[in-house]
Amino acid sequence: EVQLQASGGGLVQLGGSLRLSCVASEFPFDDWTIGWFRQAPGKEREGVSFVTSDNFTEYSDSVQGRFTISSDHATNTVYLQMNQVRPADTAVYYCAARPSLTMATMPHKYNYWGQGTLVTVSS
Repeated sequence: EVQLQASGGGLVQLGGSLRLSCVASEFPFDDWTIGWFRQAPGKEREGVSFVTSDNFTEYSDSVQGRFTISSDHATNTVYLQMNQVRPADTAVYYCAARPSLTMATMPHKYNYWGQGTLVTVSS
């Protein structure tokens, strides 16, 4: 079974940068999509950014132009570069995977989940 390990969270100042990593134990399927989701206290989990195995990417409106998702196929790692962070970016960030090239932004479409990493933006 695919296991995902998210890391890189921490405390960052308003306007600063942070890079999250998501390492997959394996990808036993050729076509996949990895998504970064986040959940703030009292709010629903929301999709942030997505990348497919053929390098198609998508971003939510709230992070477009500030966050960049990328993947390293050699190491089964997906990164989320977070720039110009805002207090509204404070949340637990999760990475998730689904064995499909079809882009999906809803959490229930994803089969495998990492444990989450906390990002706190201070003002």
